[in-house]
Formats: sequence, structure tokens, C-alpha cells
Amino acid sequence: MKQLEVTIMGQSYILGCPDGGERALLEAVGNVDQEMCAIRDAGKVRARERIAVLAALNLAYELAERPLAPAPASAGSSLQEVDVGALIARIDETLGRDGQLL
Repeated sequence: MKQLEVTIMGQSYILGCPDGGERALLEAVGNVDQEMCAIRDAGKVRARERIAVLAALNLAYELAERPLAPAPASAGSSLQEVDVGALIARIDETLGRDGQLL
């Protein structure tokens, strides 16, 4: 697993990234940074914690509104289920190490 240093809303973070996942991670970081900066720049919310929560909700809503991608055509394949609990645990663990975001 690689570690990448990224910047979100002017704050640096070191994130773990599986080999070959750099592009996807950097795209996700760009989306989060763009959403958080847009909320901050609107001027109605000042606290980083609230900005982060609102950005997460906006991005989650956007993702939920996307149509499901069709299943791959290969035999025996199925849509991969996402373990939301595991994702939340990973986010909590990462944010727990860096008290500056929240």
C-alpha cells in the first residue's frame, strides 16, 4: 500500500492508497476539495466539521442519484457490494488520527 500526500481545503493529509489506485484516489480528493471549498466560499458555513459533513452529504446524494452501472458481461460476474460499515470505520479511523479536520 502506498501513501499519498494530498491537500483538501488547504490542509495536508497523508492517505493510504492501494497500488494502482492513485488516479481514483486523487480524483476523489479533487471532488471532496472542490465540494468543501464551494461550501466554504459560499460564506454561510465557517466550521470545518460542518463543511466536511455537508460536503459528504452532497457527494453521497449525488452518488445515490446516479443510475446503477450495468453488470459486466463476463460469465459469473456480479455487482460488487459495498460494505458501508467498513467504509465508515475506515473514515473514522483516518479522521481519528487527524483531529484538524473535525
